[in-house]
Amino acid sequence: MDDDSIKLLRECDAGIKMAISSIDEILENVSDEKMKKILRDSKAEHRKLEQEAEEYLNQYQEPEKEPAAMAKAMSWFKTNMKMVMDESDATVADLITDGCHMGIKSVHRYLNQYPSAEGKIRKLAENLVDAQEKLLKDMRAYL
Repeated sequence: MDDDSIKLLRECDAGIKMAISSIDEILENVSDEKMKKILRDSKAEHRKLEQEAEEYLNQYQEPEKEPAAMAKAMSWFKTNMKMVMDESDATVADLITDGCHMGIKSVHRYLNQYPSAEGKIRKLAENLVDAQEKLLKDMRAYL
């Protein structure tokens, strides 16, 4: 496996883990049942992507990549500060929307940064963007 493929794969793995962690962190604050279902469904989709990424990493004997500790800490801090000020579903939607925008932007940056990554790894990255875009669209009704 070439270096670009490994780097893109590891960044996707970290991004997927960050998305799952963010959904887990916020889910308990959601009151609307339809919104909970949207978030649970998105988490399940991200879990499938995580499993695919981990299968590729195992094939190439590469370690998983955890999200950066600082990024997780900042996300946790922002989430908790906003939720203390306003525990509404609109705040949850705002936080999730911000996370989706950051995730989409990051994956596109990595796709451009690692142009010679294998097709199946690029497809995984594109599927991650699709999952984020779907969640972003689904959250609009709650903003």
